[in-house]
Amino acid sequence: MNAPLNHPMPLLDLDVLRTFVAIGETGSFTQAAAAVFRTPSAVSMQIKKLEEMLGVTVFSRDARAVTLTNEGEMLMGYARRLLALNREAVAKFIVPDISGVVRLGSPDDYGERVLPNVLRRFAQTHPSVAVDVTIDMSVNLLRRMAERQLDITLFTVCREVPGDAEVLLTEPVVWGGACGGTAHLRDPLPVSLWEEGCVWRADALDALGRAGRDYRVAFMSAHTAGQRAAILADLAVAPLPRSFIGEDIVALGPDEGLPALSNYNLAMRVATEAPPHVLAAADHIRATFESFRETGKF
Repeated sequence: MNAPLNHPMPLLDLDVLRTFVAIGETGSFTQAAAAVFRTPSAVSMQIKKLEEMLGVTVFSRDARAVTLTNEGEMLMGYARRLLALNREAVAKFIVPDISGVVRLGSPDDYGERVLPNVLRRFAQTHPSVAVDVTIDMSVNLLRRMAERQLDITLFTVCREVPGDAEVLLTEPVVWGGACGGTAHLRDPLPVSLWEEGCVWRADALDALGRAGRDYRVAFMSAHTAGQRAAILADLAVAPLPRSFIGEDIVALGPDEGLPALSNYNLAMRVATEAPPHVLAAADHIRATFESFRETGKF
């Protein structure tokens, strides 16, 4: 768009830029709408007005994906800088008193899948707060929490959730196998497991025992990446939350001769009498899982 020199240049709306960046980062108008708390139709209208103002198309749309055009890529750099400058300026006046360190614990799987989004958004709204993350097994995280080494911890539990914790997510555990794989057909069944203390491990072994299914531990890892590697190589099957299943990993169950597994809960415990910066971090975690429940994606 070429404006005459004697004509005032139009002003970019930061709210629209926030929506634009959300679409660019998620690749979805629907997910972006949930992130900015608007309806998909309102988000589409914002982008339409932005494109009309600039005289360019910023997104390429097809039935499978939304991607940035060359002009959209250029605008993305400006949009992120403008939003960052706005956050910096506003933070000087609105949240100058919220500072400190949040000691946050998380199991490996959610540390990998969820925390990057939580930490990025939290840093945008609370730039003066540092987050110290501990990745460990749930049983160890709860011990650290009891010893006051953590302010907040996420942890998994298959059965009764402690009364001082809140459930963020409940979903079934399933057997994960390689797409087109044959590991589940072998006898004894090759399984890949987390270390002792993992609730998914305990549930899987209990189910195999009750079903009388012979098995052998073919792979063991304390990390999600290791579990995925064993599954994708078709070395073994492994118990996984259903949300971990993707195009390359399929859910297996009774139809494939494997026993059904239980539901599990992802819960959060927050220190009693936590200061404002800790409570703010907990609110961000809650909002992330509320969005997941609505969209199915982190």
